[in-house]
Amino acid sequence: MILVLRSLSKTFETGQHRVQALSDVTLEVAEGECMAIVGESGSGKSTLANVVLGLYPPTSGEITFEGEPLPAQRTLAHRQAIQLVQQNPASALNPRRSVAASLRLALDVHGIGEPRKRRARVEELLGDVGLDPSYATRAPAALSGGQRQRVAIARALACESRLVVLDEPTSALDVLVQAQVLRLLDELRTKRNLTYLFITHDLAVVRNIATRVAVFQKGRMVEIGPTETIFSAPSHSYTRSLISAVPVVTPEEFAMRERLGGRS
Repeated sequence: MILVLRSLSKTFETGQHRVQALSDVTLEVAEGECMAIVGESGSGKSTLANVVLGLYPPTSGEITFEGEPLPAQRTLAHRQAIQLVQQNPASALNPRRSVAASLRLALDVHGIGEPRKRRARVEELLGDVGLDPSYATRAPAALSGGQRQRVAIARALACESRLVVLDEPTSALDVLVQAQVLRLLDELRTKRNLTYLFITHDLAVVRNIATRVAVFQKGRMVEIGPTETIFSAPSHSYTRSLISAVPVVTPEEFAMRERLGGRS
C-alpha cells in the first residue's frame, strides 16, 4: 500500500468549542488506484486531504507513505512526492507568472533535471496534458478554466509526484470540460502509475474515474468498496441517500461524452 491511515482522528478547538472533524479513520490506498473520498459538506473529506498533505497535524493516529511514517513536519521530498491539484484553477496559479514560470518553478525547487534542459521539460509537460508548447508564454488570465486546470495538473506531474490529492478538481468546470479533464486524469494515472486521492461531493464524477470509493459522514468512514459495488449494492443508508441524489444520465449524454475528443 502506498498510503495507510491508522485510527486517524482530527479535532479542532476554538475557545470552548471542539469539533471532531475526523474520527478513528483507517484507510489503505494501493499504488496506482484512484481512491475517491465522498460525502456532503462537513463530512471530513477535505480535512482528511489536508492531514494527508501535512497542512493539518492529526490529533491522533498514524499515516504511512510508501511504508514509512509521515512526520507532522513534511520534508521537501515528501512535498515533492505528494502533490495537490486544487478545486479552483483560477486561484491555483500565480497570476503574475507565465505558464512556463509556474512549471519551471516546480522543477527548480525540487532540483528535477538539468537546469539547461528544464525549458524543454516544460514543453513536454504541456504536451502531456494536451496543451501546445506555445501556451508556455501565456499568463493564467489568458487561459480558459479547463486550460488552467491542465496546467495545474502539469505542475503536479513536474514534481514527479507519486500520490496526487485531487480536491474537487472539476467542480469549477462546465460539464463538457469536466469530462475532458477526467479523461486526461485517467489516462495519466494509467500511463504513469499515479495514485489519486480524489476528494469530491459529486458521485456522478466518482462513477467515471474511481476504482474504489470511501464514503464519509460527520467525520467517520461509513462505507468503502469497489466503485461498481458502491453504486450497485450500497450497504449504508447514507450511501444510498447520496446515490439517490445523483442526476439520471441519459443514453444521449453518455454518447456525447464518448464522442468528446477535443480539448478545452
